[in-house]
Amino acid sequence: MDLSQVLEVASCTDPGMVRSHNEDSIASDSASGLVVLADGMGGYNAGEVASGMATTVITTEMRQLLAKVRPFDLDSETNGPIAARLIRDQVRKANVSIFQAAQSQPQYAGMGTTLVVCLFYDNKVLVAHLGDSRLYRLRGDDFRQITRDHSLLQEQIDSGLITPAQAKNAQHKNLVTRALGIDPSVEPEIHEYDASPGDIYLLCSDGLCDMVDDDDIGMTLRALGANLGLTAQQLVQMANDNGGRDNVSVILVRVLREYPGARGVVGKLFAWLK
Repeated sequence: MDLSQVLEVASCTDPGMVRSHNEDSIASDSASGLVVLADGMGGYNAGEVASGMATTVITTEMRQLLAKVRPFDLDSETNGPIAARLIRDQVRKANVSIFQAAQSQPQYAGMGTTLVVCLFYDNKVLVAHLGDSRLYRLRGDDFRQITRDHSLLQEQIDSGLITPAQAKNAQHKNLVTRALGIDPSVEPEIHEYDASPGDIYLLCSDGLCDMVDDDDIGMTLRALGANLGLTAQQLVQMANDNGGRDNVSVILVRVLREYPGARGVVGKLFAWLK
């Protein structure tokens, strides 16, 4: 199913006010319902290599698979939608590519990347993530964080060692506990949510949420959300105005109408003709 008339997508990425180069990478394919954001880390230039490999591998592989397979079809292994296995397999493939490059080329030693992937299908959104890049959702006036950071800071909050308020000024806030390319294998956290017309989804690197409070992000989406391109630029500008200590990237996705999966004989014929 071509979702290019169902999803409105806008994005913006910027090196920020301190860094000399941008190690974030973003990609989207609205027709396939796929958006990907990665925030690289490592030595000089290695982070952008890792994030670029992640977005390229996942978008390329998923585009090919979605031309042959409907994401809502049942997976014989799990008896759930096959979308989760497709995403998990491509994240694992990207992990192997990054890890092997880091092992074989000294200039890339230790490189890795955080990741957020969203796949829209059948009035749902499947979300896979690693690290502290985030997904938020604005539904009506309700703005909330959907993903939960894989970070030392989040673990300290969960264990009650610090409060969310204290976390805003904590040291070592960028130490992630899960990332792509650091270990030989990795498991992304994957969840599926119902999506509704009018929803706005925000994928962002920590360069945004470290610099701009959630309340201000939500207020900006409510105020400017009618123009996604302007909203994306404004969010990046707010991060830079507050110091811009890191690269900052955002992808915004608005659901324009319902998009149920095409089932039955007609749906199978459509999938075959693709």
